[in-house]
Amino acid sequence: MGIQAYDHLVVRVADLEEGIKTYRDTLGLELDRTDQSDALGIKQAFFNLPGGGFIEIVAPTSSDSAVGKALEGRGEGMHTIAFRVDDLSATCAAMKAGGARLIGEGGPQVFVHPKSACGILLQLSE
Repeated sequence: MGIQAYDHLVVRVADLEEGIKTYRDTLGLELDRTDQSDALGIKQAFFNLPGGGFIEIVAPTSSDSAVGKALEGRGEGMHTIAFRVDDLSATCAAMKAGGARLIGEGGPQVFVHPKSACGILLQLSE
């Protein structure tokens, strides 16, 4: 039970193209693909990491999306750290017993509210 491995990191940016330039041109990572999620109100860019995992850069398509609100309140920076767990239900139960506030229980992924994780949104999935 519990966290088994790092999966990916999500970084919020105000401008996706500038974020891509930073991670591709300045930091030397290879852009894998871009996408857009209308349901989440974000544009995305994905950079695979040597050794596994990836970095996802996200920019809001709307100021009232979750990323738009976070960008307005906290600025650019780390948004989410995603982990793989071996048993999502058991991990959630243990975290709740420890006092964590969870978002989206019962789904294929669950989030630990930033107030329960020192200001960082944690994503858990099997």
